[in-house]
Amino acid sequence: MPQRIGRRGLVASGMALALPAWAETYPSRPIRMIVPFPPGGGVDLTARLLAEPLQRELGQTIVIENRGGAGGVIGVEAMARSPADGYTLSLTGAGTTTAGPHLRPLPYEAMGLAHITRLVRMPFIIAVRNTLPAKTLEEFMALGRRGEIRWASGGIGTSQHLAGELFKQMSGLAMVHVPYRGTGPALNDLAAGVVDAYFGDPATLTLIKGGQARAMAVTSPERWPLLPEVAAAAEAVPGYEAENWYGLAAPPGTPQAVLDTLSAAIRKVMADPAVAAKFDAAGLHPAPLPITEYRAFLARDTETWGRVVRAGNIRVDGD
Repeated sequence: MPQRIGRRGLVASGMALALPAWAETYPSRPIRMIVPFPPGGGVDLTARLLAEPLQRELGQTIVIENRGGAGGVIGVEAMARSPADGYTLSLTGAGTTTAGPHLRPLPYEAMGLAHITRLVRMPFIIAVRNTLPAKTLEEFMALGRRGEIRWASGGIGTSQHLAGELFKQMSGLAMVHVPYRGTGPALNDLAAGVVDAYFGDPATLTLIKGGQARAMAVTSPERWPLLPEVAAAAEAVPGYEAENWYGLAAPPGTPQAVLDTLSAAIRKVMADPAVAAKFDAAGLHPAPLPITEYRAFLARDTETWGRVVRAGNIRVDGD
């Protein structure tokens, strides 16, 4: 039976495994968790909701570091180049892991990262500026056919961009993509009316609930319980479905025992009803997976977004 380690040391029945002293006490110092986007978006919110209960479970402080740029690649690269000791982690997503290899050469091997678990999953929200003349999904589609929709994302190759590109491909709309350097700036310009629409993560709910933007549709195949009055995009584009997700990874070569400790701790805290309720209220549905299942999920997601990138001839030339 595999042995597991935790903050109280190695727990084993019978003879203990011969592990380095540092591994028996992992974690013994603060853990840095890189958010590869600016503050204010769904990735940032996920990290902050996770950090407090996880540091209680592990018995060590978790320090969140926002390090945006290049659609999240800069932050993930910083993690990948860190010592493989479990003390530097990074949130990941489609743009930095499963779609990224199809978009450009990455400074790291995406599937070679030490993937720990998926954290959350959720639909995207197609939000629009308050002054957009379209009040229904049908009216939105009509504007899009005339090329009168300028839609924003958190950057070329991000999950928001790919969800919007898939919608554009399946609908045939002549929408114009406006990429930003992160979710926060895109949300600010949506609220200011600079762009018409945004394929957003759950951080968009703050604007919608605050009356600074309107929800036009969600990208789940059916209506979303958090916004039951909002249409599913599939009502206008049959078969359309796009799901966002965020995961957690460590540098290549991180000891399996450390990965197992982190994966088990995260799955435990996210199964706590009080913790899960906070995520659900923010539109971030807890969906952790054991490491083996998570890697299988990543392989499927890589195939899906590869098709979208090829069909859209999407390329990322630089930051």
